[in-house]
Amino acid sequence: MTENEIIETIKIPDGVESKIDTHKVTIKTENGELTRSFKSHRISFEQKGTDIIIVGTPLNKSTRALLHTYVAHIKNMVKGLKFGFKYEMQITYSHFPMTAEVTDTELVVKNFLGEKFPRRADIVPGAKVEVKGQNVIITGRNLEEVSQTAANIEQRTRVKNKDIRRFTDGIYVSSKGTMDEMPEDFEIQILRGRE
Repeated sequence: MTENEIIETIKIPDGVESKIDTHKVTIKTENGELTRSFKSHRISFEQKGTDIIIVGTPLNKSTRALLHTYVAHIKNMVKGLKFGFKYEMQITYSHFPMTAEVTDTELVVKNFLGEKFPRRADIVPGAKVEVKGQNVIITGRNLEEVSQTAANIEQRTRVKNKDIRRFTDGIYVSSKGTMDEMPEDFEIQILRGRE
């Protein structure tokens, strides 16, 4: 390790395989496979066994921030493939009872604020959405797909040009968690330098 680079090693847990192809990282488990491309001239990837070594040059604040962002993305890929992600949303209304139903690629919200036409929120491919009574449950292995779907639903049911203290209608995220039970002692180790 020279003084002009920052190095971090991600210790991949048992039951998870990793593969590096230049700037493309692939994580694989029995639950599936996620691939992500990390394009930056400042960051390079190396592999030692199943562990991933990330090297950033030159050593400055922006390189360090980018490297830690990449580490967080890889940790989310591992966590998603082992346990999955689950967002629960609550359908809330005070004036007009609204209903939601899932079609192939979108969530259709009917009677939002008494509107004549339904509102449609896109479901990102890879996320699974189901409606149970007043709850909307979004599940998936990729955190970005699950959270973007929740954001799409929340944005499409936003109240505009009215007092939001009085008109609390909408679909809001009520809890975030994992699909499978995650042990309390589960941790992905990050080590400074090459190990």
